[in-house]
Amino acid sequence: MIKNTKTLLLLLVILFGLYSTTNAQNKLVVHSHNDYNQSVPFWNAFANGATSFEADIFLKDNNLYVAHDYQDIKTTNTLESLYLKPLETVFNMGYKKNEQLILLIDIKSDAISTLEKLVQVLKKHPAIIDNKNIKIIISGNRPKASNYVKYPDFIFFDYQELGTEVSSVVWNKIAMVSLNFRQFSEWNGKGRLTHGDENRITDVLARVKKTNKPFRFWASPDSKRSWRVLSEMGVDIINTDNPFKCVNYFETLPNRLVTINSFSKIYKPNFTNDQKDLPVKNIILLIGDGNGLAQISSTTLANSGELSLTQLKSIGFIKTQAADDFTTDSAAAGTALSTGNKTNNRAIGTDKNGKNLENITELLHKENYNTAVITTDNILGATPASFYAHAKDRSDDDVISKDLINSKLNLFIGGGSAAFKNTNLTDQFKIVSSINDLKNTTNDKVGIFMSEHGMKSIIDGRGNILAEATKNGLEFLKKKEKPFFLMIEAAKIDHAGHSNDTAGILAESIDFDKAITEALIFADNNPETLVIITADHETSGFSIPQGDVKKHQIEGYFASYDHSAIMIPIFAYGAKSNEFQGVYENNEVFHKIMKVLKK
Repeated sequence: MIKNTKTLLLLLVILFGLYSTTNAQNKLVVHSHNDYNQSVPFWNAFANGATSFEADIFLKDNNLYVAHDYQDIKTTNTLESLYLKPLETVFNMGYKKNEQLILLIDIKSDAISTLEKLVQVLKKHPAIIDNKNIKIIISGNRPKASNYVKYPDFIFFDYQELGTEVSSVVWNKIAMVSLNFRQFSEWNGKGRLTHGDENRITDVLARVKKTNKPFRFWASPDSKRSWRVLSEMGVDIINTDNPFKCVNYFETLPNRLVTINSFSKIYKPNFTNDQKDLPVKNIILLIGDGNGLAQISSTTLANSGELSLTQLKSIGFIKTQAADDFTTDSAAAGTALSTGNKTNNRAIGTDKNGKNLENITELLHKENYNTAVITTDNILGATPASFYAHAKDRSDDDVISKDLINSKLNLFIGGGSAAFKNTNLTDQFKIVSSINDLKNTTNDKVGIFMSEHGMKSIIDGRGNILAEATKNGLEFLKKKEKPFFLMIEAAKIDHAGHSNDTAGILAESIDFDKAITEALIFADNNPETLVIITADHETSGFSIPQGDVKKHQIEGYFASYDHSAIMIPIFAYGAKSNEFQGVYENNEVFHKIMKVLKK
């Protein structure tokens, strides 16, 4: 049984990725405090990326036992079985051979006799004591500092008497400095340190830095907030009872902590017709795919505290559940917005039974409207497709591409030209090569492909396409001298959420705000235009626990890699924009548009 357990542990170690690095920041060490309380001591913390491990030991009946209190001693839990033999396995198998490990042994019984026994036991394990990649550090009950030099070269000590002078020879036997956090602060790891506590900790860290020894606080708060604060202040070894969460936090931090250097120039609308009961002819519906309140908040804060979007006064929230699921996908959400009907996930322009639903572009075409769709996705993507196509499943590209060819759209802009090779698309649409060509074309139905397949992200070099497409698309529709409906999708906010990419969310959201700016400018110059900005759903359960407005910095955090059921904001600007205030279902957006158009 014991042999099988050891084999299982070795397999777990390999499966959990022993070769991953643990230091997301400069040589930061994650210390598994009271490691023996882990479900599987040593292996659990080691497999999850910790490189420092703490074991409290007692000398009893000439054996070294690992336990927090004397009465908790179990004869099976020896230092050898829980730590020394596993460490031998690590070194013999070559796991993390380039990592520096720490075994911090906190002596709870008599210092001299326990340490004497410890030296005897360690000498039976040359694979450990002869290995330069591990430091065995004695904490807790220790002999007098002046006697440290009497112990073998493989024994080091924890220094906890900052300010007490020791000789340089003794100092060479000291491997780390540890202090009780509660001597300096009662902070619980929530909110922020008081200024007084921060100053006290800053002062002590400055003193420790002069020792050139790594530093650890014990009894420190154990939270994501405290881990980051203490590491940024200069603590080298982070104490935690949650090694997996701590390691994961620091490993993912570089992808979650972002400072932006591209900004959205704020446009302040004139509000001349906003919320007034005046005629509405044109509808501009902007959809930020996956763009929830946290995504908007993070972009606002990173963009010096405001966006063009946040200037608006008519604001509501919409619920996004699909007909057959608590959490919607883009197909069901897009269909709700475009048809006024809740439907099943994956359905494009069809109801719960697969029957075609008339969408807003088809309905308004009968009313002599021009209609258009712009997206930073493939034009066959679920959101744009919901405004012109009918398919039981969003993956049915053949059906969706044929529906685009036969659609009532006057303009489409997006990626995906490869899907239309050897089709009769050009019989229905004039395909032009660039957005600028829209200025000169007189054709009634025009298409622009921005890529052969999917489109690039902003970070990968897409450029200012969305804002340019919005501006030129609006001018194209205005020249037709008919009322119009235009749907504009910022698709890649969703993609960044699925990838748990804070930088991507911010870059795509800044890009979206630039398109919103163009829509607001157009509305101010064309008063019979109503602008509506919303999302199809939120993606990733995004949150923003920390940041810095002055530095344009955001730390993002993610609950998942998928959509969430969080309500999403809806903003409106122009005559009758107040109709979109309140809290309601996503399919009501369609009916509200019909109401303001009096259709």
